[in-house]
Amino acid sequence: MSTAPDTAPTGRLLRTSPLRRLLARPELGSVVGAAAVFVFFAFAADSFLRPASLSTVLYAASTIGIMAVPVALLMIGGEFDLSAGVMVTSSALVSSMVSYQLTANVWVGVAVSLLVTLAIGAFNGIMLTRTGLPSFIITLGTFLMLTGMNLGFTKLISGTVSTQSIADMEGFPTAHDLFASTLTLGGVDFKVTILWWFALVALASWILLRTRAGNWIFAVGGNKDAARAVGVPVTATKIGLYMGVALGAWISGQHLLFSYDVVQSGEGVGNELIYIIAAVIGGCLITGGYGSAVGSAIGALIFGMTSKGIVFAEWNPDWFKFFLGAMLLLATLLNAWVRKRAEAAA
Repeated sequence: MSTAPDTAPTGRLLRTSPLRRLLARPELGSVVGAAAVFVFFAFAADSFLRPASLSTVLYAASTIGIMAVPVALLMIGGEFDLSAGVMVTSSALVSSMVSYQLTANVWVGVAVSLLVTLAIGAFNGIMLTRTGLPSFIITLGTFLMLTGMNLGFTKLISGTVSTQSIADMEGFPTAHDLFASTLTLGGVDFKVTILWWFALVALASWILLRTRAGNWIFAVGGNKDAARAVGVPVTATKIGLYMGVALGAWISGQHLLFSYDVVQSGEGVGNELIYIIAAVIGGCLITGGYGSAVGSAIGALIFGMTSKGIVFAEWNPDWFKFFLGAMLLLATLLNAWVRKRAEAAA
């Protein structure tokens, strides 16, 4: 007696092809863009490929990338943080003024700054989840409050718009080594922020791809109501994402302080847009639920290559914002095309 052939799907038929997996990667567009920018400046600027120049590019990218990573995770979770730029300055100001006013070891100021900065992040998350207002409104309010507090407290305490120098205080050398030192490899100097950046990218990628929290981040960014219905802790996830941005702001703020030992109260305004741009260029969608930490790193690298490539090519730096805006539009269009191709191939 003959039997009908087994037509059940096999593992081979269900296996996704490498091309489809590649097209589904959110950072694909940014990788193509980064390669194009690298090749362009390699030809446009003779000094671009020098080891010292590449080190400078990596440093510029790292100062953006440290913040772009948590901002990307927040955007994947479906939210924004317009206070991220001034929060960096707030973190540095708290660390500096606490240390100086208490004449304490600078590590006391660093610790207090961490607590204060995380509290700001938690405030953003709690206000968002309790009020139901858009993150744009919540964080815009925080942005304005922090901008005023940075200036007001600095002038009230120091009498000027900048803090007093803490370079001669106890603990400064060790804090400088951790947050602002320079490492020499093969005769080329590299800033320690590059290591901080790589570590954050690795940590964020592990969270997104290997943990339950990563699934929660994608779920709340895709559809928070559906995520809540299946048991995802939406409130805790969003608060945690805002505190992640605060942690990045604390690291960046300490680098700012221990690089120059004084802080200008008006710094940081506008940087939040650069962090968002880096995340979007790296493949994050404005609507949430899609993106990667690696993509944000590539977006920051494109920023670094462009900002320093223009200098190495001896062009007028006034055109930098034009190139940045053009890259944002092109990357967004390319990312949208890649996603449509990936969905069609699925």
